[in-house]
Amino acid sequence: IVLGSSEYNSLGRMPELYFKNLSKRNKQIMEKNGNNRKLRVCVATCNRADYSKLAPIMFGIKTEPEFFELDVVVLGSHLIDDYGNTYRMIEQDDFDINTRLHTIVRGEDEAAMVESVGLALVKLPDVLNRLKPDIMIVHGDRFDALALATSAALMNIRILHIEGGEVSGTIDDSIRHAITKLAHYHVCCTRSAEQHLISMCEDHDRILLAGCPSYDKLLSAKNKDYMSIIRMWLGDDVKSKDYIVALQHPVTTDIKHSIKMFELTLDALISFNKRTLVLFPNIDAGSKEMVRVMRKKGIEHHPNFRAVKHVPFDQFIQLVAHAGCMIGNSSCGVREVGAFGTPVINLGTRQIGRETGENVLHVRDADTQDKILQALHLQFGKQYPCSKIYGDGNAVPRILKFLKSIDLQEPLQKKFCFPPVKENISQDIDHILETLSALAVDLGGTNLRVAIVSMKGEIVKKYTQFNPKTYEERINLILQMCVEAAAEAVKLNCRILGVGISTGGRVNPREGIVLHSTKLIQEWNSVDLRTPLSDTLHLPVWVDNDGNCAALAERKFGQGKGLENFVTLITGTGIGGGIIHQHELIHGSSFCAAELGHLVVSLDGPDCSCGSHGCIEAYASGMALQREAKKLHDEDLLLVEGMSVPKDEAVGALHLIQAAKLGNAKAQSILRTAGTALGLGVVNILHTMNPSLVILSGVLASHYIHIVKDVIRQQALSSVQDVDVVVSDLVDPALLGAASMVLDYTTRRIY
Repeated sequence: IVLGSSEYNSLGRMPELYFKNLSKRNKQIMEKNGNNRKLRVCVATCNRADYSKLAPIMFGIKTEPEFFELDVVVLGSHLIDDYGNTYRMIEQDDFDINTRLHTIVRGEDEAAMVESVGLALVKLPDVLNRLKPDIMIVHGDRFDALALATSAALMNIRILHIEGGEVSGTIDDSIRHAITKLAHYHVCCTRSAEQHLISMCEDHDRILLAGCPSYDKLLSAKNKDYMSIIRMWLGDDVKSKDYIVALQHPVTTDIKHSIKMFELTLDALISFNKRTLVLFPNIDAGSKEMVRVMRKKGIEHHPNFRAVKHVPFDQFIQLVAHAGCMIGNSSCGVREVGAFGTPVINLGTRQIGRETGENVLHVRDADTQDKILQALHLQFGKQYPCSKIYGDGNAVPRILKFLKSIDLQEPLQKKFCFPPVKENISQDIDHILETLSALAVDLGGTNLRVAIVSMKGEIVKKYTQFNPKTYEERINLILQMCVEAAAEAVKLNCRILGVGISTGGRVNPREGIVLHSTKLIQEWNSVDLRTPLSDTLHLPVWVDNDGNCAALAERKFGQGKGLENFVTLITGTGIGGGIIHQHELIHGSSFCAAELGHLVVSLDGPDCSCGSHGCIEAYASGMALQREAKKLHDEDLLLVEGMSVPKDEAVGALHLIQAAKLGNAKAQSILRTAGTALGLGVVNILHTMNPSLVILSGVLASHYIHIVKDVIRQQALSSVQDVDVVVSDLVDPALLGAASMVLDYTTRRIY
């Protein structure tokens, strides 16, 4: 690393010794490369800003023709009239432009920037094949520079990147760091930038801490003619320190806000009532809109304003050095202007990460005219100490020495200096034993259950609470129980991969939304379950209907495993179901498939909760059996010898089943009717779907199985009578099905 001033010597190195050793190495390299072999350097410049940094290096290269051969490539906004045809200043500096490349696709929006990069990538290979440079010098963080670096890297041309390692705060950061990864050598301007490059695993031996090349010109600028320059650009009646320079560019990651901020800036400058030199913005997406704002406010014809497309760098130096203030979001404001101690107002986020001197006042949220106006009152006319954060005026000699030290015989392939990683050959028993698991939620008509379910389908831990009646209480309880279960999973050495939710009602599983529910679960329509759970737990979330979840559970853990086609009927408080066809769950066009509980088996049957009558659910659900049990109990026809119902206990389906087992003929008749209704539903399913298996699930399944089989033998076509009907052997099919949505995803099963 080459150091110069005391500011660049903080590590205690000795520049004299370094340069002595470097000179010796240069001679060895020259001999190795061939004494008559000049280093062919291609400098590519895209706009007025990067030329101000590259020009001092180009002048330095030109003064040593015995060592270097210079090719200049001009592209980007240099060649556009709207931006001042700034290639002319390169010609005025007496440089021969080897190649002009028109690479800008007009439009000044995000797509145009992308297309411009693509156009440059198409045109550059021919140029680089013709020039065959040993090294290409690329500056900064512009999209044009990314095209240059990409082309050179792919064509095995060494790249020297100027200003790597810096931080600003927009898309420029991403582009700058991308160029850093492509570049083989780096010239950085500050100590922090150097440390950033090292942190980015760049080879320390290929990083030069030189300072900013533009400072070589800034710190040697003559001031004797500055008044004539000020009068030329701002008028004869303007005095030193009594005018403002404004330079504001669009922020490509938030164009709309940056245009609004520019509008507020102009309003504040109009109110401040000082002579102001306004430079047009660069060519980034959004610049067109900013120019429209200028014209809408009449800036080009306003007596206090001078609007210009370009100012030659030598003159621009004098203008900012003697301004009362500079305002905007240009990197020039936070970098070069500090060399003169001119007060600067930096607006917005475009340069928020830059190192700055004390002359810079940041207005990060420039969201009101008054805030910008207050900043102008605070800054205008002040004088700050000069800052040399970005250089001491000796960058170019360091860069030229660095170029001479490049050994062209060294391998071109970059080597990244990754930090050492401690090898760990031991194994952690907790890691070995950690159980991949899912968090399963079952939202039933009565209870809300949450369980930790392992990959093998084992319920590691289960939590149960009554399902609240209101939406707000219910969603809060779900979140609370899931958070507690996730915390407990850590103690149980279970890694939670996601959350699966089984709920009553019609569900859109793609969006994780309960479209509408049955009367069993109140206030449960148009409910987004995925978002609050995912935001709280930071885990992926799946949601589906409880009947579908029962089918998924059978497919993964139960009797449907490996079967191509089967149907699950879940008998609980209501009647639900799920259909697996060709190994996949059927949802239907409006997510209403497998509403098997609402198959109609009688035209004049009892009323159903869905609003119809004669549905299977109206006969065979837990609610239906509870209704019939209450009727018998009210008529004193339920209880038989050996039975009793405590006064504080509600009569339910289980009492009806108990009475039937103890010989109650009326209870037995009701169960037979319910089982027959369910059996007729199964016959309809067999005739419609022709599955290879029907699985009855839920607490009532075992009480219905024999009746269902009898109905099939009596009512079904002979071609489907051999289809097996079985009782599920899964304890918690809804929970296991909810878990299977998560666990199937982790094993990349399509769901």
